[in-house]
Amino acid sequence: MTTIKQVKQLGQQIWLDNLSRSLVQSGELARFLADGVCGVTSNPAIFQKAFSGDALYIPEIATLKQQHKSPQEIYETLAIADVQAACDVCRAEYDSTGGKTGFVSLEVSPELSHDAERTIAEAQRLCAAINRPNAMIKIPATDAGLTALTALVASGINVNLTLLFSRKQTLKAYTAYAAGLTQLAANGGNLAQVQVVASFFISRIDNALDGTLPEHLRGKIAIALAKAAYQDWQDYFAHPEFAVLAAQGAHRVSLLWASTGVKNPDYPATLYVDALIGEHTVNTVPDATLKAFIATGTAARTLPENIPAALAQLAEAEKLGIDVETLATRLQNDGLKQFEEAFAKLLAPLAA
Repeated sequence: MTTIKQVKQLGQQIWLDNLSRSLVQSGELARFLADGVCGVTSNPAIFQKAFSGDALYIPEIATLKQQHKSPQEIYETLAIADVQAACDVCRAEYDSTGGKTGFVSLEVSPELSHDAERTIAEAQRLCAAINRPNAMIKIPATDAGLTALTALVASGINVNLTLLFSRKQTLKAYTAYAAGLTQLAANGGNLAQVQVVASFFISRIDNALDGTLPEHLRGKIAIALAKAAYQDWQDYFAHPEFAVLAAQGAHRVSLLWASTGVKNPDYPATLYVDALIGEHTVNTVPDATLKAFIATGTAARTLPENIPAALAQLAEAEKLGIDVETLATRLQNDGLKQFEEAFAKLLAPLAA
């Protein structure tokens, strides 16, 4: 049994944070699923890399340019086709678990991050265009994104809420999700058919803080925050108020650990996978991290362990003057800017 399958038995899904035409057509994605991978995530930076480095796109891009398609239209044509193909590869996984795993994410345009109405409209349009039950629409966890989350859940759309760095914002996301479920139930919808993941970013936190921390705290704060966020998750979804929705078939939001490839080469490649294994969570990892975990990773339920030590590390960081909520806001804004830049870089070569 592969290490990834062992992790799956412990209650955590491992997803691949990558998507390209070659990945699907070569059979590599299918092989990853055979090894235990349960889903796929994408973002503008991933598609920018795919379009620029995968020769399989060249003929279709040329044809679409000849048809005078706009760069946005070309991007969506290619990305939607890739997500559909990946959804089809993951469909057996989705069906085998009754719709609990096997999802593929596609992100709305980064320029909509502070516009709830346009985010809702684009998410609904993309969901209809993909037309696969195991598609997830990825939206940023801004305040506008949380408003959109409620509306999208109320309309029965699976959502990947991305760019979370804050425990407070993550708790707000759960409340927004529950509000959407309540609306869906009032309209006679099937609560059991909606799945939402909350993508909490990890390595970017340590990358931002390590230079300001004493050595014994470096590489520790992001994991400590994840452990604290997991405690928050357990407390929220154990509350009697959510039990009313659960009785109608509602699923708990799954915490998803994102940005789990290490940015510091001195850290073990599997640091943010080994340390964050817990029930009802997801870890989405880039190819290199996935292969490293298959080769050297350890399947053990580590996420609920050493909570007092993690809270003590957070308290010590606070005494050093670190405000993790202020940092979270900055990192989210930086992440939005990076995705906007990647999206612009993606679209530029697609101009006729």
